[in-house]
Amino acid sequence: MKRTLITLLLVIAAVLLLAGCQKKTDAESSATYAQPDAAPQPLNADKAAAPKTLVHLAGLKGPTTMGMVKLLDDAENSLTANDYEFTLAGSADEISPKFLKGELDIIAAPVNLGAVLNKNSGGAVEMLAVNTLGVVYIVEKNGQTIQSLKDLAGKIVYATGRGSTPEYALTYLLAQNGLDINKDVDVQWKSEPTEIVALMNTEENTVAMMPQPYVTVAGNQFSTLRIAVDLTAEWNALGNGSQFLTAGIFVRKTFAEEHPEAVKAFLADYSTSTSFVTENVADAAQLVEKYGIVKAPIAQKAIPYCNIVCITGSSMKTITQGYLKVLFDLNPKAVGGELPGDAFYLTDE
Repeated sequence: MKRTLITLLLVIAAVLLLAGCQKKTDAESSATYAQPDAAPQPLNADKAAAPKTLVHLAGLKGPTTMGMVKLLDDAENSLTANDYEFTLAGSADEISPKFLKGELDIIAAPVNLGAVLNKNSGGAVEMLAVNTLGVVYIVEKNGQTIQSLKDLAGKIVYATGRGSTPEYALTYLLAQNGLDINKDVDVQWKSEPTEIVALMNTEENTVAMMPQPYVTVAGNQFSTLRIAVDLTAEWNALGNGSQFLTAGIFVRKTFAEEHPEAVKAFLADYSTSTSFVTENVADAAQLVEKYGIVKAPIAQKAIPYCNIVCITGSSMKTITQGYLKVLFDLNPKAVGGELPGDAFYLTDE
């Protein structure tokens, strides 16, 4: 009997021992699978995406910035290699100080102003591209008397742009046609194109020199207004190797040295933008209005006359040197007192 009882106790103990082991195994297994799932790791997770370069960009309200609108729109939609913070200015005086102080990296501005800024900064400004050819026209309301620049002799011509590109261009082209701007033509300078438009309301016959898109604005108000002389065409007809240039793209030298890839990316994006604007005028006009430059109906009519381009490299250098030489011969102060050297032109050469 004792032996039977002992055997029974041993069996019970063995069963209890096995049950304990099983519970321990189950607990260990549960502990293993109860751990929080680790977040899935992407391939090459250790290689973070390179951040985009932020470019502080500025342009003037008018043709100077019209070619840029697709770039700005693409940037908003994260389609550009750089990020852009854009400033639209009414005059060059608003952006020049900020540019020299390093608050802006790239600007679109009059070509001769770029030369002046380069001189005043001791060579800290470089030119990337020509972005606008001539946009200045001689217009006539209610008349057909002006067919060439020579026909301006003895005429009153209302004009804007004294001390800047329009005055220099008119002075040069009149001289090439045998006229002295100070003797043969009565040029009456106005501060804004809107002043000239107001005069057209009160005068039956008016001759004026105006830039786009204000020519289009005036044409919408006066059905008899016509473009009498295209100053860009007159300049090109001289065949002297230079061209009438309105504006260019300029970069701070230190920015270009620190971010060469960002500068290349900007030029690629800008070239694409100018092509879009000139080839898709209706769509581009909507973007011109979106960015506060001018209303879309005006932009759609004006863009074909704004000579928007993106000329870089040796071509940019050649035509700019020719243009600045013309201005220098007229008034050295127009280019900062001396012609900029080769280092002013940022090319791949």
